[in-house]
Amino acid sequence: MKPINFNGKRRSLLLASALAVSVSASAFLWLSPKTELIKKDFTVAEKQYTQLLKTSTDLTAFPRTTNKDGSVKTTDVWDWTQGFFAGSLWYIYEYTNKPEWKAAATKWTEALEQAQFLTQHHDVGFVMYCSYGNAMKFEKDPVKLAQYNKILIQSAESALTRFDPKVGLIKSWNAKKSWDNKTTWQYPVIIDNMMNLEMLCYVSKLTGNPKYKDVAISHALNTMKNHFRPDFSTYHVVDYAPDGKVLHQQTNQGYADNSTWSRGQGWAIYGFTMMYRETKDKRFLEAAQKAADFYISHPNLPKDKIPYWDFNAGQKGYTPDFDYNANKLSYIPRDASAGALTASGLLELSTFAKNGNKYFKSAEQMLKSLSGSEYLAKPGTNSGFILKHSVGSLPHNSEIDVPLIYADYYFLEALLRYQKLQG
Repeated sequence: MKPINFNGKRRSLLLASALAVSVSASAFLWLSPKTELIKKDFTVAEKQYTQLLKTSTDLTAFPRTTNKDGSVKTTDVWDWTQGFFAGSLWYIYEYTNKPEWKAAATKWTEALEQAQFLTQHHDVGFVMYCSYGNAMKFEKDPVKLAQYNKILIQSAESALTRFDPKVGLIKSWNAKKSWDNKTTWQYPVIIDNMMNLEMLCYVSKLTGNPKYKDVAISHALNTMKNHFRPDFSTYHVVDYAPDGKVLHQQTNQGYADNSTWSRGQGWAIYGFTMMYRETKDKRFLEAAQKAADFYISHPNLPKDKIPYWDFNAGQKGYTPDFDYNANKLSYIPRDASAGALTASGLLELSTFAKNGNKYFKSAEQMLKSLSGSEYLAKPGTNSGFILKHSVGSLPHNSEIDVPLIYADYYFLEALLRYQKLQG
Protein backbone atom coordinates (compact mmCIF):
# COMPACT_ATOMS: atom_id res chain seq x y z
CA MET A 1 0.00 0.00 0.00
CA LYS A 2 1.35 3.38 -0.96
CA PRO A 3 0.79 6.30 1.42
CA ILE A 4 -1.78 8.78 0.23
CA ASN A 5 -0.20 12.21 -0.11
CA PHE A 6 -2.67 15.05 0.09
CA ASN A 7 -1.17 18.35 -0.99
CA GLY A 8 -3.01 21.62 -1.00
CA LYS A 9 -3.26 24.87 0.77
CA ARG A 10 -3.82 24.61 4.51
CA ARG A 11 -6.62 26.75 5.75
CA SER A 12 -6.99 27.81 9.35
CA LEU A 13 -10.38 27.01 10.85
CA LEU A 14 -12.06 28.57 13.80
CA LEU A 15 -12.77 25.81 16.29
CA ALA A 16 -16.40 25.86 17.23
CA SER A 17 -18.21 24.11 20.04
CA ALA A 18 -19.12 20.48 19.60
CA LEU A 19 -22.79 21.32 19.31
CA ALA A 20 -24.36 20.80 15.92
CA VAL A 21 -26.08 23.65 14.11
CA SER A 22 -28.96 22.40 12.01
CA VAL A 23 -29.20 24.27 8.72
CA SER A 24 -31.42 23.53 5.78
CA ALA A 25 -29.47 22.40 2.70
CA SER A 26 -31.55 24.80 0.62
CA ALA A 27 -29.90 27.70 2.42
CA PHE A 28 -26.69 27.06 0.50
CA LEU A 29 -26.05 27.70 -3.18
CA TRP A 30 -22.83 25.70 -3.00
CA LEU A 31 -21.08 23.10 -0.87
CA SER A 32 -17.58 23.60 0.51
CA PRO A 33 -14.99 20.91 -0.26
CA LYS A 34 -15.23 19.73 3.34
CA THR A 35 -19.01 19.40 3.12
CA GLU A 36 -18.65 17.58 -0.19
CA LEU A 37 -16.30 15.09 1.47
CA ILE A 38 -18.80 14.36 4.23
CA LYS A 39 -21.66 14.09 1.74
CA LYS A 40 -19.67 11.71 -0.46
CA ASP A 41 -18.72 9.47 2.46
CA PHE A 42 -22.27 9.21 3.78
CA THR A 43 -23.53 8.48 0.28
CA VAL A 44 -21.11 5.56 0.17
CA ALA A 45 -22.17 4.55 3.69
CA GLU A 46 -25.84 4.45 2.66
CA LYS A 47 -25.10 2.29 -0.38
CA GLN A 48 -22.83 -0.07 1.54
CA TYR A 49 -25.13 -0.51 4.52
CA THR A 50 -28.11 -1.02 2.25
CA GLN A 51 -26.16 -3.97 0.87
CA LEU A 52 -25.18 -5.12 4.36
CA LEU A 53 -28.78 -5.02 5.54
CA LYS A 54 -29.85 -7.17 2.59
CA THR A 55 -27.33 -9.87 3.47
CA SER A 56 -27.76 -9.56 7.25
CA THR A 57 -31.28 -10.66 8.13
CA ASP A 58 -30.62 -12.84 11.18
CA LEU A 59 -30.99 -10.58 14.22
CA THR A 60 -28.82 -12.94 16.28
CA ALA A 61 -25.86 -12.60 13.90
CA PHE A 62 -24.21 -9.18 14.00
CA PRO A 63 -21.90 -8.13 11.13
CA ARG A 64 -18.26 -7.90 12.16
CA THR A 65 -15.91 -8.45 9.19
CA THR A 66 -15.51 -10.71 6.14
CA ASN A 67 -14.63 -14.34 5.68
CA LYS A 68 -11.90 -15.37 3.25
CA ASP A 69 -14.55 -16.07 0.60
CA GLY A 70 -15.84 -12.49 0.88
CA SER A 71 -19.00 -13.35 2.79
CA VAL A 72 -19.97 -11.40 5.91
CA LYS A 73 -18.58 -12.81 9.13
CA THR A 74 -20.88 -12.26 12.10
CA THR A 75 -20.75 -12.54 15.86
CA ASP A 76 -23.33 -13.39 18.49
CA VAL A 77 -24.74 -11.19 21.23
CA TRP A 78 -22.03 -12.17 23.77
CA ASP A 79 -18.96 -10.90 21.94
CA TRP A 80 -17.67 -7.29 22.01
CA THR A 81 -18.30 -5.86 18.52
CA GLN A 82 -22.02 -6.46 18.13
CA GLY A 83 -23.11 -2.95 19.14
CA PHE A 84 -21.18 -1.18 16.39
CA PHE A 85 -23.54 -2.16 13.58
CA ALA A 86 -26.55 -0.60 15.31
CA GLY A 87 -24.42 2.40 16.22
CA SER A 88 -23.34 2.90 12.61
CA LEU A 89 -26.98 2.76 11.53
CA TRP A 90 -27.79 5.46 14.09
CA TYR A 91 -25.02 7.65 12.69
CA ILE A 92 -26.35 7.25 9.16
CA TYR A 93 -29.78 8.23 10.47
CA GLU A 94 -28.30 11.24 12.28
CA TYR A 95 -26.82 12.49 9.01
CA THR A 96 -29.69 11.65 6.65
CA ASN A 97 -32.74 11.94 8.92
CA LYS A 98 -34.35 9.24 6.79
CA PRO A 99 -36.91 7.14 8.71
CA GLU A 100 -35.78 3.86 7.13
CA TRP A 101 -32.38 4.20 8.80
CA LYS A 102 -33.98 4.87 12.18
CA ALA A 103 -36.13 1.77 11.73
CA ALA A 104 -33.09 -0.36 10.92
CA ALA A 105 -31.09 1.13 13.80
CA THR A 106 -33.93 0.51 16.24
CA LYS A 107 -34.34 -3.09 15.11
CA TRP A 108 -30.65 -3.93 15.47
CA THR A 109 -30.39 -2.05 18.78
CA GLU A 110 -33.27 -3.91 20.35
CA ALA A 111 -31.76 -7.19 19.14
CA LEU A 112 -29.02 -6.55 21.73
CA GLU A 113 -31.34 -6.39 24.75
CA GLN A 114 -30.03 -9.64 26.23
CA ALA A 115 -26.49 -8.25 26.31
CA GLN A 116 -27.40 -5.99 29.26
CA PHE A 117 -26.52 -9.02 31.38
CA LEU A 118 -23.07 -9.48 29.82
CA THR A 119 -20.64 -10.04 32.69
CA GLN A 120 -18.11 -12.53 31.29
CA HIS A 121 -15.89 -9.71 30.00
CA HIS A 122 -15.64 -5.92 30.28
CA ASP A 123 -17.10 -4.81 26.94
CA VAL A 124 -20.72 -4.35 27.95
CA GLY A 125 -20.08 -0.60 27.59
CA PHE A 126 -18.95 -0.95 23.99
CA VAL A 127 -21.94 -3.15 23.18
CA MET A 128 -24.71 -1.24 24.90
CA TYR A 129 -23.63 2.39 24.76
CA CYS A 130 -22.74 2.38 21.06
CA SER A 131 -26.23 1.03 20.40
CA TYR A 132 -28.67 2.06 23.14
CA GLY A 133 -26.61 5.13 24.04
CA ASN A 134 -27.01 6.45 20.50
CA ALA A 135 -30.67 5.44 20.43
CA MET A 136 -31.33 7.69 23.42
CA LYS A 137 -30.48 10.74 21.30
CA PHE A 138 -33.24 10.12 18.79
CA GLU A 139 -36.01 8.09 20.42
CA LYS A 140 -39.03 10.24 21.35
CA ASP A 141 -41.42 7.57 22.61
CA PRO A 142 -41.45 7.91 26.44
CA VAL A 143 -42.20 4.21 26.90
CA LYS A 144 -39.21 3.20 24.80
CA LEU A 145 -37.03 5.82 26.47
CA ALA A 146 -37.86 4.39 29.88
CA GLN A 147 -37.15 0.89 28.61
CA TYR A 148 -33.80 1.92 27.10
CA ASN A 149 -32.76 3.72 30.28
CA LYS A 150 -33.59 0.64 32.34
CA ILE A 151 -31.47 -1.47 30.01
CA LEU A 152 -28.52 0.92 30.29
CA ILE A 153 -28.77 0.93 34.09
CA GLN A 154 -28.64 -2.87 34.13
CA SER A 155 -25.72 -2.75 31.69
CA ALA A 156 -23.84 -0.50 34.11
CA GLU A 157 -24.63 -2.88 36.97
CA SER A 158 -23.20 -5.70 34.86
CA ALA A 159 -20.02 -3.69 34.30
CA LEU A 160 -19.64 -3.08 38.03
CA THR A 161 -19.60 -6.82 38.75
CA ARG A 162 -16.09 -6.81 37.29
CA PHE A 163 -14.81 -4.01 39.53
CA ASP A 164 -12.68 -4.86 42.56
CA PRO A 165 -12.14 -1.85 44.85
CA LYS A 166 -8.85 -3.35 46.12
CA VAL A 167 -7.46 -3.20 42.59
CA GLY A 168 -9.42 -0.10 41.61
CA LEU A 169 -10.08 -1.21 38.05
CA ILE A 170 -12.66 -3.07 36.01
CA LYS A 171 -11.26 -6.48 35.13
CA SER A 172 -11.13 -6.88 31.35
CA TRP A 173 -10.84 -10.65 30.99
CA ASN A 174 -11.02 -13.57 33.32
CA ALA A 175 -7.71 -15.26 34.17
CA LYS A 176 -6.08 -16.40 30.95
CA LYS A 177 -2.77 -17.23 29.36
CA SER A 178 -0.75 -14.41 27.86
CA TRP A 179 -0.28 -14.30 24.10
CA ASP A 180 3.01 -16.23 24.35
CA ASN A 181 1.53 -18.85 26.74
CA LYS A 182 4.34 -18.12 29.20
CA THR A 183 2.31 -16.17 31.74
CA THR A 184 -1.09 -16.61 33.33
CA TRP A 185 -2.73 -13.24 33.74
CA GLN A 186 -4.69 -13.05 37.01
CA TYR A 187 -6.45 -9.69 36.73
CA PRO A 188 -5.76 -8.38 33.21
CA VAL A 189 -6.84 -4.85 32.32
CA ILE A 190 -6.48 -3.66 28.73
CA ILE A 191 -6.29 -0.09 27.47
CA ASP A 192 -9.46 -0.73 25.43
CA ASN A 193 -11.38 -0.75 28.71
CA MET A 194 -11.25 3.06 28.81
CA MET A 195 -13.97 3.01 26.17
CA ASN A 196 -16.48 1.34 28.50
CA LEU A 197 -16.45 4.20 31.00
CA GLU A 198 -18.70 6.62 29.10
CA MET A 199 -21.75 4.47 29.79
CA LEU A 200 -20.98 4.53 33.53
CA CYS A 201 -20.78 8.33 33.52
CA TYR A 202 -24.09 8.51 31.65
CA VAL A 203 -25.87 6.19 34.10
CA SER A 204 -24.68 8.24 37.07
CA LYS A 205 -26.25 11.32 35.47
CA LEU A 206 -29.37 9.35 34.65
CA THR A 207 -29.87 7.90 38.13
CA GLY A 208 -28.24 10.54 40.31
CA ASN A 209 -26.16 7.75 41.85
CA PRO A 210 -22.43 8.62 41.80
CA LYS A 211 -21.22 5.03 42.22
CA TYR A 212 -20.98 4.35 38.49
CA LYS A 213 -18.98 7.49 37.75
CA ASP A 214 -16.81 6.88 40.81
CA VAL A 215 -15.83 3.51 39.38
CA ALA A 216 -15.10 5.13 36.01
CA ILE A 217 -12.84 7.71 37.66
CA SER A 218 -11.03 5.08 39.72
CA HIS A 219 -10.47 2.99 36.61
CA ALA A 220 -9.20 5.97 34.60
CA LEU A 221 -6.80 7.14 37.32
CA ASN A 222 -5.26 3.70 37.75
CA THR A 223 -5.04 3.21 34.00
CA MET A 224 -3.27 6.55 33.73
CA LYS A 225 -0.84 5.42 36.44
CA ASN A 226 0.07 2.01 35.01
CA HIS A 227 -0.69 1.88 31.28
CA PHE A 228 1.48 4.80 30.19
CA ARG A 229 5.22 4.67 29.66
CA PRO A 230 7.27 7.84 30.35
CA ASP A 231 6.81 8.97 26.73
CA PHE A 232 3.04 8.40 27.03
CA SER A 233 2.97 5.44 24.69
CA THR A 234 0.71 2.72 26.05
CA TYR A 235 0.95 -0.85 27.21
CA HIS A 236 -1.90 -2.97 25.91
CA VAL A 237 -2.30 -5.27 28.94
CA VAL A 238 -1.51 -4.62 32.60
CA ASP A 239 -1.98 -7.59 34.92
CA TYR A 240 -2.62 -7.07 38.62
CA ALA A 241 -2.35 -9.10 41.80
CA PRO A 242 -5.37 -9.27 44.14
CA ASP A 243 -3.91 -6.42 46.20
CA GLY A 244 -3.54 -4.16 43.16
CA LYS A 245 0.19 -4.67 42.63
CA VAL A 246 1.26 -4.58 38.98
CA LEU A 247 2.51 -8.01 37.90
CA HIS A 248 2.96 -7.67 34.15
CA GLN A 249 2.85 -5.00 31.44
CA GLN A 250 2.50 -6.77 28.13
CA THR A 251 0.57 -6.95 24.88
CA ASN A 252 -2.02 -9.23 23.38
CA GLN A 253 -2.59 -7.74 19.92
CA GLY A 254 0.51 -5.62 19.37
CA TYR A 255 3.94 -6.49 17.98
CA ALA A 256 5.85 -6.83 21.25
CA ASP A 257 5.39 -6.17 24.94
CA ASN A 258 7.42 -2.94 24.68
CA SER A 259 5.90 -1.77 21.38
CA THR A 260 2.95 0.58 20.87
CA TRP A 261 -0.12 -1.04 19.34
CA SER A 262 -1.68 1.77 17.32
CA ARG A 263 -5.32 1.04 18.11
CA GLY A 264 -4.47 0.87 21.80
CA GLN A 265 -2.93 4.34 21.60
CA GLY A 266 -6.14 5.49 19.91
CA TRP A 267 -8.26 4.03 22.72
CA ALA A 268 -6.20 6.05 25.20
CA ILE A 269 -6.58 9.34 23.30
CA TYR A 270 -10.33 8.87 22.91
CA GLY A 271 -10.96 7.49 26.40
CA PHE A 272 -9.07 10.12 28.39
CA THR A 273 -10.56 12.92 26.30
CA MET A 274 -14.02 11.56 27.09
CA MET A 275 -13.18 11.32 30.81
CA TYR A 276 -12.08 14.96 30.81
CA ARG A 277 -15.39 15.91 29.21
CA GLU A 278 -17.28 14.02 31.93
CA THR A 279 -15.21 15.15 34.94
CA LYS A 280 -13.28 18.32 33.93
CA ASP A 281 -10.32 16.73 35.75
CA LYS A 282 -7.31 18.32 34.05
CA ARG A 283 -5.21 15.22 34.68
CA PHE A 284 -7.29 13.40 32.11
CA LEU A 285 -6.90 16.21 29.60
CA GLU A 286 -3.16 16.19 30.09
CA ALA A 287 -3.03 12.42 29.58
CA ALA A 288 -5.10 12.67 26.41
CA GLN A 289 -2.90 15.44 25.00
CA LYS A 290 0.35 13.63 25.74
CA ALA A 291 -0.98 10.40 24.24
CA ALA A 292 -2.12 12.36 21.18
CA ASP A 293 1.23 14.13 20.86
CA PHE A 294 3.00 10.78 20.87
CA TYR A 295 0.69 9.54 18.14
CA ILE A 296 0.69 12.46 15.71
CA SER A 297 4.42 13.19 16.02
CA HIS A 298 5.68 9.61 15.83
CA PRO A 299 8.40 9.24 13.17
CA ASN A 300 6.87 5.97 11.99
CA LEU A 301 3.43 7.49 11.32
CA PRO A 302 2.92 7.49 7.52
CA LYS A 303 2.32 10.76 5.69
CA ASP A 304 -1.37 9.99 5.27
CA LYS A 305 -1.57 9.60 9.10
CA ILE A 306 -3.23 6.18 8.95
CA PRO A 307 -0.95 4.12 11.19
CA TYR A 308 0.63 0.75 10.79
CA TRP A 309 -1.09 -1.78 13.05
CA ASP A 310 1.79 -1.27 15.49
CA PHE A 311 4.10 1.75 15.57
CA ASN A 312 7.16 -0.45 16.13
CA ALA A 313 6.45 -3.48 13.96
CA GLY A 314 9.66 -4.86 12.50
CA GLN A 315 11.89 -2.30 14.21
CA LYS A 316 15.11 -3.07 16.08
CA GLY A 317 14.72 -3.37 19.82
CA TYR A 318 11.25 -4.90 19.59
CA THR A 319 11.07 -8.69 19.64
CA PRO A 320 7.73 -10.46 19.14
CA ASP A 321 6.97 -13.75 20.84
CA PHE A 322 4.96 -14.95 17.86
CA ASP A 323 6.12 -15.95 14.38
CA TYR A 324 5.66 -12.64 12.66
CA ASN A 325 6.67 -14.10 9.30
CA ALA A 326 4.13 -16.92 9.50
CA ASN A 327 1.48 -14.64 7.99
CA LYS A 328 3.64 -14.35 4.85
CA LEU A 329 2.94 -10.65 4.46
CA SER A 330 5.20 -8.67 2.18
CA TYR A 331 4.23 -5.43 3.92
CA ILE A 332 3.37 -4.07 7.36
CA PRO A 333 -0.42 -3.65 7.29
CA ARG A 334 -2.15 -0.40 8.15
CA ASP A 335 -5.05 -0.22 10.59
CA ALA A 336 -7.87 2.00 9.35
CA SER A 337 -9.80 1.30 12.56
CA ALA A 338 -7.01 2.94 14.56
CA GLY A 339 -7.04 5.91 12.19
CA ALA A 340 -10.81 6.30 12.39
CA LEU A 341 -11.16 6.15 16.16
CA THR A 342 -8.13 8.40 16.66
CA ALA A 343 -9.58 10.97 14.25
CA SER A 344 -12.79 10.99 16.27
CA GLY A 345 -10.92 11.34 19.55
CA LEU A 346 -8.67 14.11 18.23
CA LEU A 347 -11.64 16.11 17.01
CA GLU A 348 -13.14 16.15 20.49
CA LEU A 349 -9.74 16.81 22.05
CA SER A 350 -9.35 19.84 19.76
CA THR A 351 -12.33 21.49 21.47
CA PHE A 352 -10.69 21.27 24.93
CA ALA A 353 -6.97 21.79 24.30
CA LYS A 354 -5.45 25.28 24.16
CA ASN A 355 -3.45 24.23 21.11
CA GLY A 356 -6.42 22.35 19.70
CA ASN A 357 -5.83 23.32 16.09
CA LYS A 358 -2.96 20.85 15.71
CA TYR A 359 -5.25 18.01 16.79
CA PHE A 360 -7.99 19.23 14.47
CA LYS A 361 -5.59 19.39 11.52
CA SER A 362 -4.29 15.88 12.16
CA ALA A 363 -7.83 14.51 12.42
CA GLU A 364 -8.79 16.33 9.24
CA GLN A 365 -5.85 14.73 7.40
CA MET A 366 -6.90 11.29 8.68
CA LEU A 367 -10.44 11.80 7.45
CA LYS A 368 -9.22 12.92 4.04
CA SER A 369 -7.06 9.82 3.79
CA LEU A 370 -9.84 7.47 4.89
CA SER A 371 -12.12 9.16 2.36
CA GLY A 372 -9.73 8.36 -0.48
CA SER A 373 -9.94 5.33 -2.75
CA GLU A 374 -7.17 3.56 -0.83
CA TYR A 375 -9.41 3.08 2.21
CA LEU A 376 -12.99 3.96 1.25
CA ALA A 377 -14.75 1.05 -0.41
CA LYS A 378 -16.21 1.36 -3.86
CA PRO A 379 -20.00 0.89 -3.59
CA GLY A 380 -20.97 -2.73 -4.13
CA THR A 381 -17.61 -4.08 -2.92
CA ASN A 382 -16.07 -4.89 0.47
CA SER A 383 -19.08 -7.04 1.45
CA GLY A 384 -20.99 -3.87 2.33
CA PHE A 385 -18.51 -2.46 4.84
CA ILE A 386 -17.35 1.13 4.39
CA LEU A 387 -13.61 1.05 5.11
CA LYS A 388 -10.90 -1.32 3.92
CA HIS A 389 -7.55 -2.21 5.50
CA SER A 390 -8.05 -2.79 9.22
CA VAL A 391 -6.32 -5.30 11.49
CA GLY A 392 -7.92 -7.25 14.33
CA SER A 393 -5.05 -9.24 15.87
CA LEU A 394 -2.01 -10.09 13.82
CA PRO A 395 -0.37 -12.17 16.60
CA HIS A 396 -3.43 -14.44 16.52
CA ASN A 397 -3.47 -14.46 12.69
CA SER A 398 -6.98 -13.03 12.91
CA GLU A 399 -8.68 -10.34 10.78
CA ILE A 400 -5.60 -9.10 8.93
CA ASP A 401 -6.13 -6.39 6.31
CA VAL A 402 -9.91 -6.71 6.27
CA PRO A 403 -12.91 -4.45 6.93
CA LEU A 404 -14.00 -4.21 10.56
CA ILE A 405 -17.35 -2.95 11.81
CA TYR A 406 -15.81 -0.71 14.46
CA ALA A 407 -13.66 1.03 11.85
CA ASP A 408 -16.91 2.03 10.12
CA TYR A 409 -18.49 3.16 13.39
CA TYR A 410 -15.70 5.53 14.41
CA PHE A 411 -15.29 6.80 10.84
CA LEU A 412 -18.95 7.85 10.72
CA GLU A 413 -18.72 9.33 14.21
CA ALA A 414 -15.64 11.31 13.21
CA LEU A 415 -17.37 12.63 10.09
CA LEU A 416 -20.30 13.85 12.18
CA ARG A 417 -17.97 15.51 14.68
CA TYR A 418 -16.08 17.12 11.83
CA GLN A 419 -19.33 18.46 10.40
CA LYS A 420 -20.44 19.86 13.76
CA LEU A 421 -17.11 21.58 14.40
CA GLN A 422 -17.55 23.48 11.15
CA GLY A 423 -20.80 24.90 12.48
